[in-house]
Amino acid sequence: MRRFLVIEGLIGVGKTTLCKLVRDEWDARLVLEPWAENPFLASFYDDPDRFALPTQLFYLANRFKQQQAIRQTDLFHDLVVADYLFEKDSLFAQQTLTGDELELYYQFAGLLGDTLAKPDLVLFLDAPTECILDRINRRAIESEQVIQPDYLDSLRDRYYALWEDYTAAPVRVLHTQDLDYVSNPEDQRAVLEMIRGWLENNEAPGLPASAAAEWEGQAELFGAKDTGA
Repeated sequence: MRRFLVIEGLIGVGKTTLCKLVRDEWDARLVLEPWAENPFLASFYDDPDRFALPTQLFYLANRFKQQQAIRQTDLFHDLVVADYLFEKDSLFAQQTLTGDELELYYQFAGLLGDTLAKPDLVLFLDAPTECILDRINRRAIESEQVIQPDYLDSLRDRYYALWEDYTAAPVRVLHTQDLDYVSNPEDQRAVLEMIRGWLENNEAPGLPASAAAEWEGQAELFGAKDTGA
């Protein structure tokens, strides 16, 4: 495996769509989070206190199995792209578990994390909460319809706290509310070229046209956190 790219973000922000574009553009090996396979997920959204621990342990076990597979040498792909970072698991655990349940989770997670592959780049996609909720409503996945704004806001804060201390790889932040890399070829090309530049340790060659006007007055639209890794 020559490069390992992680594209992270809140539910509905566009990370899986971008991962698939990367796969198609560069024949990358695609690793998707097994969220749809979790039999406890719908029950968790409805009654989080009761179903938080089985939901979290299911994710932990399945994410670990996927990440172990990433460490294996891939003779057919120069790039592996995943739509989640293994460390995100603890963010959800901290938000949904307390007391003895959280301590039990940490015991399991602590045995696993140090054995996994580290990414070469983490790209964090973000957008305003209202935008994310609109996308969640439009994609109409039943188990997601009960997600509340406060839950998304709290989770976003935890992500940024993680990036402050994350040293395993460079972290880039891309705001997606004004980007259409699904149907706008110019946005698609520009975002892919930025990712290529970051993976090759070069500055991004340009901005998507839909974001250019906002860039001059909002420099944080495309942000970077250099970790020294």
